[in-house]
Amino acid sequence: MTSENLLSRITVETGKCGGRPCIRGLRIRVQDVLGMLAEGMETKEILEDYPYLEAADIRAVLMYAAR
Repeated sequence: MTSENLLSRITVETGKCGGRPCIRGLRIRVQDVLGMLAEGMETKEILEDYPYLEAADIRAVLMYAAR
């Protein structure tokens, strides 16, 4: 998956989550996933807790944060 494809998973919508970046229009914010990763959660654990997320979403969050 290219960088552009990954970053297209991050959306910002006025009126949703205070206009903060979210994953694929869902109500899970980039900062929420970053916080989970910072606390030591592994990708597998996050995907188990949030089954509607995909591994590419986690990679997109990291790429978004790095930029």
